[in-house]
Amino acid sequence: MSLADRIFIDMCRDILDNGTDTRGEKVRPHWADGSAAYTVKKFGVCNRYDLSKEFPALTLRPIAIKSCIDELLWIWQKKSNVVSELRSHIWDSWCGEDGTIGKAYGYQLGVKHKYKEGMMDQVDRVLFDLKNNPFSRRIMTNMYVHSDLSEMNLYPCAYSMTFNVTQNKESGKLVLNGVLNQRSNDVLTANNWNVCQYAILLHMFAISSDMEVGELVHMVADAHIYDRHIPIIEEMITRPVYDAPVLKINPDVHNFYDFKVEDFVLENYKTNPQIKDIPVAI
Repeated sequence: MSLADRIFIDMCRDILDNGTDTRGEKVRPHWADGSAAYTVKKFGVCNRYDLSKEFPALTLRPIAIKSCIDELLWIWQKKSNVVSELRSHIWDSWCGEDGTIGKAYGYQLGVKHKYKEGMMDQVDRVLFDLKNNPFSRRIMTNMYVHSDLSEMNLYPCAYSMTFNVTQNKESGKLVLNGVLNQRSNDVLTANNWNVCQYAILLHMFAISSDMEVGELVHMVADAHIYDRHIPIIEEMITRPVYDAPVLKINPDVHNFYDFKVEDFVLENYKTNPQIKDIPVAI
């Protein structure tokens, strides 16, 4: 069984059995028909994934890994907010008249600031510190910039990464770990999507810094299942589970900015059928 499946099943069961129902409360999200999108939610969900042991893709249903990585590169590598630069249409609902999602996500990572003797953006600062100050406790990013929130078409959900380096005592190599902080997480549509994205990100930064990959800790303030997703989740977590797939990365790529979607492949990825036509709250 994939550890990611076990974590997901236990998390969903806990939310459904012990969570808080927001039905009847004032909520912002709504369905396409205009009705309020209520949730069952849990506060402070924390899941840990040891990336040195397996890649955390669910087998309960397949993850669209190419689209998943494409969005990750759009945010972290291209530092873009232009919706047309994505291969998928996942951001279409939040696209403004100017073709962007406003000053959100990739835009924030590309803003330069003074660091050391020059100007860097947040991504280049992480790369610099991993190579020059790997044991610093200040290697982190933050996309939740209050002064720009009014110009974001959606406030960042996954908003902060904190990187921390340890050491493999057997090999002597440095090990890169990360904490992903999310204010909000739609468990059915986005939970494993975000986990796989930031697992890939840790692999990219580790390779670029000549480190081994370690743990991804996923911290969610509000982990929720939407009312129209409950029957889907109830069926999904009863499905058979399989072994985790094996992540293969192009061994010829060592620079963070040289990675492409095609450089990542999931091998031996056996899954249950995809769940189609999942309603998305906006």
